Amino acid sequence: MVKMKITLILFLGMALLLGSCSASHKIAYMQDVGSDVRREAAIATVTARPGDKVSIVVNSKNPELAEMFNLPVMTHRIGQPMNSSYNYNQQVSSYTVDSNGNIDFPILGEVHVAGLKREKIASYIKNELVRKNLVKDAVVIVEFLNMGVSVMGEVNRPGRFNIDRDHLTLLDALSMAGDLTIYGRRENVLVVRQENGGESYYRVNLCDARSLHASPVYYLQQNDMVYVEPNGVRSRQSTVNGNNLRSTSFWMSLASLLTTLGVLIFK
Repeated sequence: MVKMKITLILFLGMALLLGSCSASHKIAYMQDVGSDVRREAAIATVTARPGDKVSIVVNSKNPELAEMFNLPVMTHRIGQPMNSSYNYNQQVSSYTVDSNGNIDFPILGEVHVAGLKREKIASYIKNELVRKNLVKDAVVIVEFLNMGVSVMGEVNRPGRFNIDRDHLTLLDALSMAGDLTIYGRRENVLVVRQENGGESYYRVNLCDARSLHASPVYYLQQNDMVYVEPNGVRSRQSTVNGNNLRSTSFWMSLASLLTTLGVLIFK
């Protein structure tokens, strides 16, 4: 009988130890990467989509000539004439990509920009200005204004973050959110993407570099949503049989469980 009690105690101890080891094994990122290993990943660049806002600025040695293609934001100050220079600021209004993927650019008219990278949009507008002999020395600068991704769940700083570069990886977005907490499931990160008229769901294992870099969501796109699930430890901390960790019911359940184990072991 004593041997049975000792065996039961050892079994419970081993279960706890194995559970701890199993959890710790899922903490480190890209565990399959050794030293001096190169991973190739197809680089995906952020492109314009319907609903995006695009800033386009045309510069030239002749400011008056370039001004025709820039749309300044005017703010009328009380007490100042409408044509006063005090009514102008240094901003340039943005173009909103319509449902057909087009913008209405001064003089050039309708320009299709959906699916194009920043430099492609800039190159096209510059070539059109030169080809039509409108601005021979045009320098065109294009920026995307309202693009961002959302990061939720077990991260230190959840929220929406602006895309400030042409290539934004999943790891970049998680870094912006302060990285995963110790309770985040690194092997099952969810990315929700709006595409083909609906939503697509992708699962990513951060612990496996090979599958991470091969994932279609390794490079994020605007409006992607990243969700990090809580692991089992966090789930058990927040609820046990539907009872909150701080609730009286939880502690009563725990006391009952410990009493039952004590009876079984020391009976």
